Amino acid sequence: METASTLTAFLRHVAAKFPSRRALSVAAKFDLTHSRLHQLVESAAQRLLAAGIKPGDVVALTFPNTVEFVIMFLAVIRVRATAAPLNSAYTAEEFEFYLTDSESKLLLTSSEGNNAAQAAASKLNIAHATASVTQAENNEAELSLSLSQSDSVNSVDSVESVVNDPDDVALFLHTSGTTSRPKGVPLTQHNLLSSVQNIKSVYRLTESDSTVIVLPLFHVHGLIAGLLSSLAAGAAVALPAAGRFSASSFWKDMVKYNATWYTAVPTIHQIILDRHANNPEPVYPRLRFIRSCSASLAPVILGKLEEAFGAPVLEAYAMTEASHLMASNPLPQDGPHKAGSVGKPVGQEMVILDQTGRVQEAEVSGEVCIRGPNVTKGYKNNVDANTAAFEFGWFHTGDVGYLDSDGYLHLVGRIKELINRGGEKISPIEVDAVLLSHPDIAQAVAFGAPDAKYGEEIYCAVIPREGSNVDEAEVLRYSKKNLASFKVPKKVFITDSLPKTATGKILRRLVGEHFVSQI
Repeated sequence: METASTLTAFLRHVAAKFPSRRALSVAAKFDLTHSRLHQLVESAAQRLLAAGIKPGDVVALTFPNTVEFVIMFLAVIRVRATAAPLNSAYTAEEFEFYLTDSESKLLLTSSEGNNAAQAAASKLNIAHATASVTQAENNEAELSLSLSQSDSVNSVDSVESVVNDPDDVALFLHTSGTTSRPKGVPLTQHNLLSSVQNIKSVYRLTESDSTVIVLPLFHVHGLIAGLLSSLAAGAAVALPAAGRFSASSFWKDMVKYNATWYTAVPTIHQIILDRHANNPEPVYPRLRFIRSCSASLAPVILGKLEEAFGAPVLEAYAMTEASHLMASNPLPQDGPHKAGSVGKPVGQEMVILDQTGRVQEAEVSGEVCIRGPNVTKGYKNNVDANTAAFEFGWFHTGDVGYLDSDGYLHLVGRIKELINRGGEKISPIEVDAVLLSHPDIAQAVAFGAPDAKYGEEIYCAVIPREGSNVDEAEVLRYSKKNLASFKVPKKVFITDSLPKTATGKILRRLVGEHFVSQI
């Protein structure tokens, strides 16, 4: 079974091994077994072939988190085409950029459609088709696709004759552009399979696991860690009825589907915690673990999650270019998990390099660099970015961190987000963690702002807890007590909201621009 060299072939083995186990549910609507999901994917793949989709063609998909997206994503990669999932909240201009940059041949949406995406596609002469799954008489799910047969395709190959190749580019995503214009990241079948194997092994996922997806499937965290790793383990996934995370239905879904774990970003963990504090559930499921990734989890939040839900909280480290997972804290049976650390490398090599490419020893900070079968072969059409990213034969993450004497990685921050105050480099992550340990602070973000005297000065934005009246003076008093004097924010913005990306990431650059412009 482990000999498959593509994700698609691996999923086919799993469907044969666990045919009648639940694979995919939509709350209160569908329950598909692994074999039924496989059949639906194969028939959708046949339709894509008939519509003239060829190996290497790029198909853009913009959907909420629905069964249609899952089937069409798997069908696109099945026919050796490249899936380019896009956030359905984009504007027409953004869709135009992403559809052009990915060179998409076809846009797939739900039957409700997406006006902005369709406007961009029609301007670029890209065909549009819709997919919808309905309940047939016999209670089986049936897929209907509005794809027209291609005139140029005389004799359509049967999908059985299409053999996936490990080097096929299966997924095309853009980096979240925390620092610059988004870069296109192609990920192959082999990249995806390697990552899924890493995720399965470190969390010991098996066919008896079950999760509820709370993150969007147009990014690697939800798509690879939540969905694909579960399917590859013969495990089960449920999608919320709303098509996205809903705090009010989350635990009901988790209980209904006997969930054993979930993965989320810190923003969502905080929403779940706040709801637990104000509006606890009558019963919580017994979880094997809770996973946090995509932004740094303050130790105080990790502690509260463990206390509230009685499960180990495992923080991990990931990025699109690594097909998601790079490092993770282990399950308790495999070793300690450390608050404030993102754990050990999983299934890949990791080193800390200085600017000359020398490997740093334990406890010494430098750039986190990786090498492994899960890492992209390079950004699309971007020679300069690739030269920089793969210098010294390692992929450079752009993060500063150090490995402790146990080999656990501690992140200091993005290279471009470290605050340089008169030559002292300050980690915004460290300042965030201190601010968040204040009982009346719900969210906090530290960022650098231009300063005439020091070059950069440290500012922060704070969202107080409901009902508390934290002011700038209190934040400064608390900071002075808990931080070295040069790390104390010079200015505090009290606010009720922070600019976030679609994945719930709070981008320091955006927060900084937002508040600095108000001065």
